[in-house]
Amino acid sequence: MKTEFKLIEAAADSRPRVAGTAYSGGKMNLPGWRHPVVVELAGMEIPDTVPLLTNHENRTDARVGMVRASVKDGALEIEGDIVSDGEAAKGIVAQSKAGADWQLSIGADVKESELVKADRKVNGQDIEAPFHLVAKSVLREVSVVAVGADSATRMHVNAEFKLTPPEDNAGDNMEKKNTAAAIAGGENAASVKGAENAQAQVLPDLNAIAKNAAAGAVKAERERVTAIADICKGEFPEIEREALNAGWTPEETTAKVLNAIRAARPSANVGISVKSAPDGAELKKTIEAALSLRSGITPEALQKSYSDRTIDAAMRSMDMPLKEVINACLDLEGIAHGRNVDNDSIRAAFSTVSLPGILSNVANKKLLQSYQAQPIIATRLCSTGDLSDFKENDRFRLTDVGDLLPVAPDGEIKEGGLVEESAKNQLDTYGKKFCLTRKMIINDDLGGFMKVPAAMGNRAARLIDQLFFARLLKNPTQGDGKALFSAGHKNLLTGASSALSADSLKKAVQLFLDQVDADNQPISVEPRTLLVPTALKQLAIELTRGATLIMAGGTSQTIRPALNVLADENLEVVSSPYLANSSYEGASATGWYLFGAPGQVDTFEIGYLAGRRTPTVERGETDFNTLGLWFRVYFDVGVREQDHRGMVKANGAA
Repeated sequence: MKTEFKLIEAAADSRPRVAGTAYSGGKMNLPGWRHPVVVELAGMEIPDTVPLLTNHENRTDARVGMVRASVKDGALEIEGDIVSDGEAAKGIVAQSKAGADWQLSIGADVKESELVKADRKVNGQDIEAPFHLVAKSVLREVSVVAVGADSATRMHVNAEFKLTPPEDNAGDNMEKKNTAAAIAGGENAASVKGAENAQAQVLPDLNAIAKNAAAGAVKAERERVTAIADICKGEFPEIEREALNAGWTPEETTAKVLNAIRAARPSANVGISVKSAPDGAELKKTIEAALSLRSGITPEALQKSYSDRTIDAAMRSMDMPLKEVINACLDLEGIAHGRNVDNDSIRAAFSTVSLPGILSNVANKKLLQSYQAQPIIATRLCSTGDLSDFKENDRFRLTDVGDLLPVAPDGEIKEGGLVEESAKNQLDTYGKKFCLTRKMIINDDLGGFMKVPAAMGNRAARLIDQLFFARLLKNPTQGDGKALFSAGHKNLLTGASSALSADSLKKAVQLFLDQVDADNQPISVEPRTLLVPTALKQLAIELTRGATLIMAGGTSQTIRPALNVLADENLEVVSSPYLANSSYEGASATGWYLFGAPGQVDTFEIGYLAGRRTPTVERGETDFNTLGLWFRVYFDVGVREQDHRGMVKANGAA
């Protein structure tokens, strides 16, 4: 009679139990973080229950159980049940029963982190810097893994099982019970002869049972010996010898072999699996940073916008083609698509929030980089101001009137006065639009697309100079009815003697220093910048930086000291091609100017709308006639003169 057995749970409602250490609280290494990571368990938000997954896979069939987590002695401990009867759950239970220790890994959302640069005590352990400290997080799941991210984690599966005969042997068992009862009944109720007859009838059956039992025992022992030899495979002869002699089961032998393998393997300092923020948000940031790097923006310039971990991930993905970017954005928003990028997927991608937002942010960064790289002369000569709207704004300033007077014997201090002076400024909006076309996407022409915002950033910077020089050269009439540069304002040199030279420059400096305020008192501000056309740049440098002046003339020369007194004025020479550009009214190749420092005296003001000092890129509505995505660049800015006393002009010609 052949007897078969199967492994079942002790009771119908019995479930395998799990317990273990999910995180030991120490320092760990994990991909995507530049330094080791430590999760502060005191700052971890732990739900009542979390799913037990396999290998962090967010799939229904990957959830094998539910666990409860708690912090004990600076470590994260879990306990719970395996509730699934799927293949993954069965494999975990079977291998655990065979003696295998599973390892654990946690999945958490990072809410707050910092780079710690000095040694610190965390989770009751002294942690050596540098390391990333995850100060606040939310536990999302615990996963069963073959090799854990934290080598100190372990999970044990405790399930109560028993061996019982299969259902098809139930009749044999009943037959054995009936036979034994018959023997007992014969001894008690029949005569001696009847008993002998009954015993003679039963003995053959008992001999058969004993024979079968002996054969089963031999077979079981042979299977045990074979299994032990297969487990040891000749690599662990001492364990194999002890297992055979001591009667170990294959499961006990497996546990001993696993322990021997672990003891011989060097320990590794690996980290836990910590997920930062929502996956979608992090992926969008990584794509943005990767496209920014690909368009020529340096990692250092991106550090204000992204974490080190995001930049590191972006550097590994910066060769991502535009087609992959489109597919990734469609995946982020759950839109089905094929492997190839076609018209439908392009239209779908343009209709999402992710793709236009990513491209807008990258274009903004590229435009800003170009804007900041372009030198702007006006910002060196003008002050800046914020305007709240597009109406013409009065820019008021108060000037005191009257000198300080002696205090009278009775201690009375005389009253002074203030005069309110005003100038004006007004904003206007300047803009342009550009398009990312279907052709650019298919050709993967990100470089061509990024040339547009780069050029517009350059143009926006040049716009400020254009507005400034157009106003300066026009020499507009002021509120007092006089031109900005005029004899009435005592800030203009004219005639042939005004051509740039040592003498004319000295006269211009004197004009500047002789300016007076509303109380007819000197303003006591010195010129700081000499603004000249490009044709006069070298002469201006010679006049302001040379150590000596060599005088040339006829046979009779005036003897002068060799010292160049103009060098002591510390004038900064600035040249601009706008001054002689015929496109501007009042342009001249001979005219030049002196400016005071804008922080000391008003000259011109560059006005911005509500403090927005850079141009803006926005996504526009997609044109039905264009298979592409429109973007627009606009800049709210205005430039106006403020005070004639902060400037002097020389015509440089008769």
